[in-house]
Amino acid sequence: MFYSVLLACAGLASQALAACTREQLQEATAAYVKAQAAGDLQLTALASNVTYLENDTPMDISKGVLSQAITIDLNRSLHDTTECATFTEISAATNKEPYVIHTRMLFTDGKITTIQSVVANDGDWAFNATGQLYWSKQEKWDPIPEASRDARDVIKAAGDAYLDSWGDGKVQVPYGTPCARLEGGMYTGSGRPNANTCVMPEFPQPFKVNNRRYVIDEEVGGLDIFNDFPFIDADKPNGTASSNLIRVEGGKIRYIHEVTICSKPNCGR
Repeated sequence: MFYSVLLACAGLASQALAACTREQLQEATAAYVKAQAAGDLQLTALASNVTYLENDTPMDISKGVLSQAITIDLNRSLHDTTECATFTEISAATNKEPYVIHTRMLFTDGKITTIQSVVANDGDWAFNATGQLYWSKQEKWDPIPEASRDARDVIKAAGDAYLDSWGDGKVQVPYGTPCARLEGGMYTGSGRPNANTCVMPEFPQPFKVNNRRYVIDEEVGGLDIFNDFPFIDADKPNGTASSNLIRVEGGKIRYIHEVTICSKPNCGR
């Protein structure tokens, strides 16, 4: 009897682990990109009680950017089967109103229960959609051979070390060589493509990056961290909506994409 109970529990655990497959998440991100291109919410599998936020502000999804048809020039996604979550970066440089959009989606029972988007356009930090698109196209985000993939905790630790170093210059960040950062439309690797140009200076203290939300994809060494970026926007000293997309290869950071929202042009700087 006890053995039968154990088998039943094991079966339930197996079902729970398989409740969110990579294929399902890939279908969901493909549907999301299609929905954003068409401005048609009906193309996504939304839960009836879906929560929708743009730039950390809750709003009616029918009034958000997802309801607008947008010309998408490039997109890439992360698929997190552990957390049943996805991340998608959309570059819309040739759209009538250019955008760079970072979107995090959470799922329950195959339905989207939460959508959080960092929606950057003209006036946001270092915004230049044309530059962002150009440099993003130069990068390689191919799947990493299974034997060479980093563990989930290694990828997360690399991203956390990067954000922690902004407030503590003594933190050892596992930068690779080369390493390039795409900040808005500015690319640190443009002049030295074979160097580590990702190092960030320590910001004025006290400085701590809070409200971190993660999507991790071991297959591509990908990590995105939604966060509240303090200091940069004078009108929001405790933090403004920001997202950092990171690629980790062999335990080292290879690429960083930062998108940060400003309450006034270029955060008043």
